[in-house]
Amino acid sequence: MKKIKQIGFLAALALTLAACAGSGVAQNVGASEFIEKIKERGVVIVDVRTADEFNSGHLQGALNLDVSSPLFDAEIAALDKSVTYAIYCRSGNRSTVASGKMSDAGFTNLINFNKGGFAELARAGAETK
Repeated sequence: MKKIKQIGFLAALALTLAACAGSGVAQNVGASEFIEKIKERGVVIVDVRTADEFNSGHLQGALNLDVSSPLFDAEIAALDKSVTYAIYCRSGNRSTVASGKMSDAGFTNLINFNKGGFAELARAGAETK
């Protein structure tokens, strides 16, 4: 009987871990694909760097939502979940964190530039400001 309980516990744990691992819905892309995606009508570009980083240069039309800010969760809660969001940062780390938080909050149309950051996108020809 003890072995059956252990197997049941392990099965439940495996299902829980599988559900958590599969919860991410962000599409991870490289620079050229990201640049093509942000040209599509209705895609909202989100820069998740700090305001100082954003003010030193950003993609044309980008919305600045600092993922390290305590207001980030409230800011994304105010966004339309049916829209496609293209997320970038300086290196790909914060955009991955942000896309995970957005996915957990119910966003399903996410494009994450996790193979570099703003400087890489600028070098690849993205319009900057």
